[in-house]
Amino acid sequence: MSRIKYIKLLIPLIFMVFLQTCSQHRKLVDLRMKKQPVVELKHVKMRGKLRVITDYNSTNYFIYKGRTMGYQYDMLQALAKHLDVKLELKVNHDLASSFKELENGKVDLLGMNLAVTPDRLEKFNFTVPHSKSRQVIVQREQSLDSSNYLSNKRDLRGRTIYVSKGSSFEQRLLNLSKEMNLEIDVKSLDHIEAEELISEVATGEIDYTIADENVALVNQNYYPNLDINTRISFTQNLAWALRKGADNLTRDINMWLIDFQKSKEYKRIYRRYFKSNRIEERLQSKYFTLKSGKISEYDKLLKEKSQIIGWDWRLLAALVYQESHFNPKARSWVGAYGLMQLMPETAYRYDVDTLSSPNENVEAGVRYLKYLEGKLDGTLSDKTDELKFLLAAYNVGLGHILDARRLAEKNGQNPDKWTGSVDYYLLNKSKPEFFNDPVVKYGYCRGREPYQYVRKILDRYQHYQNIVLLNQIGS
Repeated sequence: MSRIKYIKLLIPLIFMVFLQTCSQHRKLVDLRMKKQPVVELKHVKMRGKLRVITDYNSTNYFIYKGRTMGYQYDMLQALAKHLDVKLELKVNHDLASSFKELENGKVDLLGMNLAVTPDRLEKFNFTVPHSKSRQVIVQREQSLDSSNYLSNKRDLRGRTIYVSKGSSFEQRLLNLSKEMNLEIDVKSLDHIEAEELISEVATGEIDYTIADENVALVNQNYYPNLDINTRISFTQNLAWALRKGADNLTRDINMWLIDFQKSKEYKRIYRRYFKSNRIEERLQSKYFTLKSGKISEYDKLLKEKSQIIGWDWRLLAALVYQESHFNPKARSWVGAYGLMQLMPETAYRYDVDTLSSPNENVEAGVRYLKYLEGKLDGTLSDKTDELKFLLAAYNVGLGHILDARRLAEKNGQNPDKWTGSVDYYLLNKSKPEFFNDPVVKYGYCRGREPYQYVRKILDRYQHYQNIVLLNQIGS
């Protein structure tokens, strides 16, 4: 058989093998997609929450004087409001595992400063940029002619640079090493965030790291011995990441983000975290939780008193913040006072008054919570939502909560279920058709207040859990 005839016979065979391989690959991809369906906008709305991973640092997400703040946090809250869903945030400083959670559909969005690189674009969807920055070398201030001072990219040769594993900083150093034929000792570390490495440079534990310029500038306020003048990249787009294929959700977020960045609200957010002259004051504060480990000056007191009711002290801290913003002299228009905002009749029951110490006020408030818990224990058959009932009762009184339970039961709803049942009737107890119902014994109630009270405390508690360790009490 001639070579030409042999080739002619071989070509169809190769083509058939190619088609079969493509078909098998397509089936594999389809199977993978069936196992892990892409979450789209409609799924987020049906679920009622946007699941996001972010990182905890001095610009993106932090606690200051008990309040949850941050550039990413404020923007993500605005996005959740636009989508009309709740924001569910979790913290993860391991970028590789964050991307893995996104890929596996455990979360909907990575809400961070993510550089949009070709490798990442192959695997994930990215939003339009939410900001821009350049990468800089973070080093300690020293003489410009010092042999340890890195004044340009070529000075990276032979140096040891510490970065977070899987970060765009790691990729940039590896690219520079190839492009410029530089031998750079890149130390890629797991479970560490850029700001931790910046802190280690400032304290002399390491000599160099890489960071986004805007983040480095903020940290320079806290560590004035840092030099961040040497840039190693052009301006880069920073964006949020979504799962590959989540095109409708990506499109909706992009449309919102483009409009939002033109708004006064966005400009206020950007100024607050990157341009404000109060940044240094915030970073130096003993109630900037990232640096001090403290939520408030009453952390030790709250940890002690929370044992009376068997609560996580961070939950009690979330309640106290909601009541008084940790102000022991706070007074409300209805006469409530102190850290726990005790009403005069409740305070009298526990033998405290306006002259009582924060210690006495908090103990009285916790004992009142314990009393309410005992009352609810005898009422609720299902204790799943007991905490929500308890918080609402502390805010508005047990009688109104029992009324809402009776309304739920009368209307065929579960009186032991808070969300979508009792909370609905409490929320509407300001309307005549609800508070005039024969089963109602305590009349009118401005139900929106306890409804929001429960949500805000539990949201804040989630943030305190994200940021403050259970056994952590700052110095």
